Amino acid sequence: MTYPLTLQNLNTCPSDAFIEALASIWEHAPWVPERVLAQRPFASVAELHGAMVNVVAALDEADRVAFYAGHPELAGADARRGSMTDDSIAEQGSLDLASLDADTAQRWDALNLAYRTRFGFPFILCIRRHTRASALRAFEQRLQHDRATELAAALDEITAITRLRLEQRVNPSSIDTATPTPA
Repeated sequence: MTYPLTLQNLNTCPSDAFIEALASIWEHAPWVPERVLAQRPFASVAELHGAMVNVVAALDEADRVAFYAGHPELAGADARRGSMTDDSIAEQGSLDLASLDADTAQRWDALNLAYRTRFGFPFILCIRRHTRASALRAFEQRLQHDRATELAAALDEITAITRLRLEQRVNPSSIDTATPTPA
């Protein structure tokens, strides 16, 4: 499927095309769009996105943590190697996180290690809503959270990340005005 998509395309395309079109929105998790297939047609892109977020939110804690663990660390080794998904490369690239000087990279690495040790998954942040300085402040602040608070915060950030990714892929004129075609 080519970009930009329309809501009508997503509502009427074959199942495999639907999954392929939306899989990269969810870091290494094509099962997320697969699990909402039966809910088509969606009345809006917001409804589609909400259905996918609900799939992740409904996971038990162990499965949610496993899903979170599939996300790259901010300014981590994968960023420096360029071995992340295209979306993550672009997002982290907006703050030039792949080319930090040695001292700054060491600070991010220490934060990543502390966070992963405390919570068991990487720090997840919708980097497009931050500067490098505000991302570091958020990192340090969220390290103080308890586990339940941080599990919820990570889901909130993933919700923001995936909403922006979905909006990039769907034709803006179809985002919330398209009428679904009955299946």
